[in-house]
Amino acid sequence: MNDQPDDHAAAYRPATLLVHAGTERTPYGETSEAMFLTSGFVYDDAEQAEATFLGQATHYQYSRFGNPTVAMFERRMAMLEGAEACRATATGMAAVSSALLSHLKAGDRIVAARALFGSCYWIVATLLPRYGIESVFVDGGDLAAWAEALSVPTACVLLETPSNPMLDIVDMRAVCDMAHQAGAVVVVDNVFATPLLQKPLEFGADVVVYSCTKHIDGQGRVLGGAVLGRKAWIEETLQPFIRNTGPAMSPFNAWVLLKGLETLALRVNAMTRNAETVADFLASAPGVSRVWYPGRADHPQAELAMRQMTDGGTLVTFEVEGGKEAAFRLMNALRLIAVSNNLGDSRSMVTHPATTTHMKIGAEARALLGITDGAIRLSVGLEDVRDLTDDLSRGLALLSAGGHADVVQPGRQAAE
Repeated sequence: MNDQPDDHAAAYRPATLLVHAGTERTPYGETSEAMFLTSGFVYDDAEQAEATFLGQATHYQYSRFGNPTVAMFERRMAMLEGAEACRATATGMAAVSSALLSHLKAGDRIVAARALFGSCYWIVATLLPRYGIESVFVDGGDLAAWAEALSVPTACVLLETPSNPMLDIVDMRAVCDMAHQAGAVVVVDNVFATPLLQKPLEFGADVVVYSCTKHIDGQGRVLGGAVLGRKAWIEETLQPFIRNTGPAMSPFNAWVLLKGLETLALRVNAMTRNAETVADFLASAPGVSRVWYPGRADHPQAELAMRQMTDGGTLVTFEVEGGKEAAFRLMNALRLIAVSNNLGDSRSMVTHPATTTHMKIGAEARALLGITDGAIRLSVGLEDVRDLTDDLSRGLALLSAGGHADVVQPGRQAAE
């Protein structure tokens, strides 16, 4: 497999890379990337097989180790991210767990921002200590807390920025500098920003992870993950772990994700414009006590957010007055916006983090993260933004009136 960008690719801009980067055509000259739905590969002879396993010949061995369709996806992701290499995984959580478990061992220490996706939090708080790895959480926005935690040798740092679900921002440059002084490899979950709106490697990160299920597919079809970084770390640390533990991406999913990448820039740009409008609408809406959106001047870390990101992104978090009961009434009143714990989709979706994505971290941890019972995470999609604000208006009006609504499945007309 060739992890190096094509010689001419450096001259192309992201939108072009999303369509063309990493493509490898067969002798048939297909326009769309070929899908290699095969578990194994045939050798010319026994000597070639031996040489391949010895690393003396380049030949695909088994789709758990590498596959031509998956390799095209990996090359395209690497060129887009500006990374030396990429490995694809079956899911986003496989990307996170593989990045951490391939690097850490018993006796090591990890420092993580407290504001993490629920499953990432569980890995750091519950799984890693089972293997004798010390886990330390800090407030991601508190540089003094980072400095204290990183004043002793540390093997790994994990953070996500913007964070899920409260859209907290971490100063990547400052944290990466401190982490490297402590000897740590910095892993950044860049799912909310996407590779188009933020480049963690440019701020000193060593490894970037994605749930490709989100914006990269962005159409609710397949699962996938990606780990990107320096070629030496990918090949010497990550690849042996992936090869021998098996969190491989299927060739079919890789092909779908390649198709998703082709429209990523169009979708993210349109969804971001919609999110800006929705955030502004919610900020002045009755019944909404607070709005978090990195692109708004009233975000607590607006200056830092726009220093690291080129735009505000597709996620808006807001809090309604009245706690869980009010949040549920609003969500159940929506006719267009679906109730779903997914995000980054072409369809707009809302979720209640306290009872879904962050339920299992516990009330105390949620309180530290500012996840109240009235907080709702909204992933803004590609619909006409006027229909989205109309949908929210109806729900908020009903909320203000203290009424109840029948649940109406998205895509179906409600009775007037």
